[in-house]
Amino acid sequence: MPGAGKTTIGRRLARELGVPFHDSDHEIERRIGGSIREFFALRGEAAFRDLEHAVITDLAREATGVLATGGGTVLREANRQALRGAGTVVYLHATPQSLHERLRHDRSRPLLQVEDPLQRLHELFSQRDGFYRASAHLVLDTGHGHIGRSVHELHRVLGRQAAPPLPPPPHQRPRGPRGPRLR
Repeated sequence: MPGAGKTTIGRRLARELGVPFHDSDHEIERRIGGSIREFFALRGEAAFRDLEHAVITDLAREATGVLATGGGTVLREANRQALRGAGTVVYLHATPQSLHERLRHDRSRPLLQVEDPLQRLHELFSQRDGFYRASAHLVLDTGHGHIGRSVHELHRVLGRQAAPPLPPPPHQRPRGPRGPRLR
């Protein structure tokens, strides 16, 4: 969802993990040489989603580290599959009300430039929440607005997942002709 913290939390998490950070929206803007808002106005959402798909495909295949995506990335099944195949997908969950509080003065988000942005956030949430949940390996609540707490929790959970399994104690390890082998 727009404003859930994907870029902010992603950037801080990457810094803490010591890995590169990538943002698909920034990559799109780099490729088009302008803003997404302008692209939306000139070419429309369908053209934007096609470009977004190309960028997601490239980043999922080539990038390492933390990747923040645009909120609508999950609308295409091919994007969801590419992301799930590339690494751990985290859904940064926040309610439409908390997102509205964060974004009420933000004019850079094309889909929220409507008469009733809160209603639009409810519509986007209804449309996307199921896709986010189906795509995610983890769901992290970011509605509280405490970025440091979100980064710490995510780092803790990801660190626990990334830890290699401990080998069995020496007396339980299989022995073969070449000595102990770990599986």
